[in-house]
Amino acid sequence: MRIENYFRQVQKIIDSCSVVQTSTVMFDKRSTYEGYIRGDIFFVDDSTLHFREFIDVETNDERLMYVYQYLSFSKEFIFRYDNTGHHRKLGLSSYPHHKHDGGESNVTPAPAMDLASVIEEIESMIQLP
Repeated sequence: MRIENYFRQVQKIIDSCSVVQTSTVMFDKRSTYEGYIRGDIFFVDDSTLHFREFIDVETNDERLMYVYQYLSFSKEFIFRYDNTGHHRKLGLSSYPHHKHDGGESNVTPAPAMDLASVIEEIESMIQLP
């Protein structure tokens, strides 16, 4: 797969989500197989997902770096998934993948995440009228 195909998949995931109001996404092709994505997704309840990915799609969809940070309508921290290697001392079984849930200091093990999984989690949290 080429990076442009992955970029199209990301845009399709965002566009097909029923609770997305708008989004701004920047796609930066670094090579035939590597790319950087930065974006904000605004949901119908005025919550926001800020995200970044650096990905290599040459052999598989390996996210070399990712951050998915979800904030409420009042900009309160809800959760963040990332694979930054700063929690080795916690001995997480999923290191370096982890989740900050409800606060920066509440760090728990988490599987390697992707945008589709995070959006699915957010969809389940948003209550539509």
